[in-house]
Amino acid sequence: MIENHPSRDVFDAIADPTRRQLIHLLSQADEKPLHELTSQFSMGRTAVSKHLTVLKEAGLVLDRKVGRETRFKLNPAPLREVQDWVAYYSKYWTTNMLRLGQLLEEEKQEKH
Repeated sequence: MIENHPSRDVFDAIADPTRRQLIHLLSQADEKPLHELTSQFSMGRTAVSKHLTVLKEAGLVLDRKVGRETRFKLNPAPLREVQDWVAYYSKYWTTNMLRLGQLLEEEKQEKH
């Protein structure tokens, strides 16, 4: 079930490298069981579960029970907030890169 109001900030959820790796792993499959995800890390099942809980609280991960197994699936929709935030500020990077290019070109012409 997708939460309409995630209880955790998406930026907080993706701040941790382990959680970003979990997102990456989940992006490569429709869904993965906990034991497959845990095998990719040098930490125990409980630690991986805690990271998955943070991702679930941010709405980035959905889970379902299949017998005794829990399977996890990526819900990439909340990442749109991150994309929109980065896109807004990218205009500053573009402007600064253009200025740097102009400055370097001016310095090059002055030397010749």
